[in-house]
Amino acid sequence: MIEISEQIVTVLMLGGVLTLVMTGFPIAFVIASVALIMGYILFGGDITYHIIYSRMYSMVLSYPFLAVPLFTFMGVILQMSGIVEELYTVLYESMRGFRGGLAIVTIVFGTILAACLGVITASVTMLTLIALAPMVTRGYDKSLAAGSVVAAGTLGILIPPSIMLVVYAPQAGLSIGQMFMAAFIPGLILSGSYIAYVGIRCYLNPKLGPPVSEEKKQKLSYSVKMIKLLKALLPPVLIILSVLGTIFLGIAPPTEAAAMGSLAAVLLAVAYRKMTWDLAKRAALETLRVSSFVLLIAGICYAYVGVFMSAGCGNVVKEAILGVPGGRWASFGLIMLIVFLLGMFIEWIGIVFIIVPILSPVIVALGFNPLWAGMMVCINLQMAFQTPPMAMSVFVCQGVAPPELGVTLNDIIKGVIPFIAIIASCLVLFSIFPQIITWLPSLMMK
Repeated sequence: MIEISEQIVTVLMLGGVLTLVMTGFPIAFVIASVALIMGYILFGGDITYHIIYSRMYSMVLSYPFLAVPLFTFMGVILQMSGIVEELYTVLYESMRGFRGGLAIVTIVFGTILAACLGVITASVTMLTLIALAPMVTRGYDKSLAAGSVVAAGTLGILIPPSIMLVVYAPQAGLSIGQMFMAAFIPGLILSGSYIAYVGIRCYLNPKLGPPVSEEKKQKLSYSVKMIKLLKALLPPVLIILSVLGTIFLGIAPPTEAAAMGSLAAVLLAVAYRKMTWDLAKRAALETLRVSSFVLLIAGICYAYVGVFMSAGCGNVVKEAILGVPGGRWASFGLIMLIVFLLGMFIEWIGIVFIIVPILSPVIVALGFNPLWAGMMVCINLQMAFQTPPMAMSVFVCQGVAPPELGVTLNDIIKGVIPFIAIIASCLVLFSIFPQIITWLPSLMMK
């Protein structure tokens, strides 16, 4: 064991993770290595192994995390069965005659997908496969088309049932159900802001999103359109009611609501004759892959935080942030800046499991509502998914986009910049009017 000041240990542990992540090694190996090496240096082998083992064990057995595989399974079933894809076709038929109509439909469809899937890669992948080609082939600006797909798909990690919210809440000592409700209105505001941006920009410059010519439109009566729309809306509405409805009305807590959502997804797949043994097998394997990834990193990060806090580094971080000149808003601004910068280099799950347990006591000490502050952090992470070098949504879109469309990485990055600015503007709005976040959770039935 070596005596090292808490300040130096803090720099070594945080700087070590950030530096090693830049080398390209998987984040789980990076965090585990830093925790193990620093723990052995500071406390010796026995104490370090006890800290790591006990915290990983308690994390893996945490009851709220049962919602992770359940929500994942629900989303995968809906994605692979294709029962929600008809909704895009119906919306497409209704809006393609307007300037920017296809991009607006993409955002609306992405918002509905977000309330059904909860997994960002699934949302972005589905939107890219379904929506990108119709926009580009009909003369839409590639940057606008790709930006709409990425921004709308990224809503999948914010609008409940979001895996990120399921992971975040226990780390901050918050209710998953309240976080779900807190995310609902901000998510809709972001979606509405995206639609307004696309609509205004295409109105001012029709070449960016030209309407489909009259002769190519399918002539349908109003009643037929409404019947098709209601039929297409049935699956997502049932999923939303089975999850968010049961939580909001106090019928079931989030973990049990996740089970209800999974059951509803399976029953819908059966009713639409999409459920096969092959689908069940692929959904189970994908659920196992995603859940194992989340829980492995969760346990490792929780162990890392155990070593970090045992070394007194939490107090160092707290004192540094509380000592920022300018009062509590300057300190909170620093927290948001840290989260944003980390999001450019580290996957969201590492940020949540490492930063949240460290910063949650600081947020309380600053006098902010923990629920409001938690949602601000999660909304901030929306930008992390779209800002290189660790821009998951951008790279998923690039990887899935058909090569013949000619959509480049530069097109996608150029397209997401305005949406990032919209997110930043909404963060300012939510800071001025925190009731936007806290109002709906206050109405939940106890």
